[in-house]
Amino acid sequence: MRTLCAATFAVGLITGTAVSGQTLPRKSPELAFSLPDQGQRLLSQYRGKVVALEFILTTCAHCQAASKVMTRMQERYGSRGFQALDVAINPNADLLVQNFAKDFQVGFPVGWAPIEQMMAYMGFTERPVVPQLTMIDRNGMIHYQTPREGDANSLKEEVISERIAELLGLRSSASIAKGRTPR
Repeated sequence: MRTLCAATFAVGLITGTAVSGQTLPRKSPELAFSLPDQGQRLLSQYRGKVVALEFILTTCAHCQAASKVMTRMQERYGSRGFQALDVAINPNADLLVQNFAKDFQVGFPVGWAPIEQMMAYMGFTERPVVPQLTMIDRNGMIHYQTPREGDANSLKEEVISERIAELLGLRSSASIAKGRTPR
């Protein structure tokens, strides 16, 4: 697990370039995941919203910090059509996600799925570092996806905020990032 988590808080979002041999934007594949006390959900049920789908390990400090950032993004943009989702991929995640969400005060759904489903969804053939983040527009198109091996810039709050504002179609992502309403 340490190798998955090692130095990955700054995993990079990329746009318009090849990811696992696929160009962005691209259609989001379907993903099934489970939520505590709600059963199985499909990613397509969130169509119409801008979705930040984050694959995590509940035991990873970088993932815990990333979930706190996403909670702030959910608070800031949720009323505008944004939905953050965490999907835990560690063993026994079904037993861990409720405490994870409570302990880290996660303000959005946290579910679980087998790592093989995450790898298929992301198009990876080798185990990735975590967290892994994908940002999907209202029409189900992936615009940003972290590379399997990570990158130095992506989970910075200001970068995420700009990407969300862009996908929501807000005029001034800089003013949104500072908490001001666009004109």
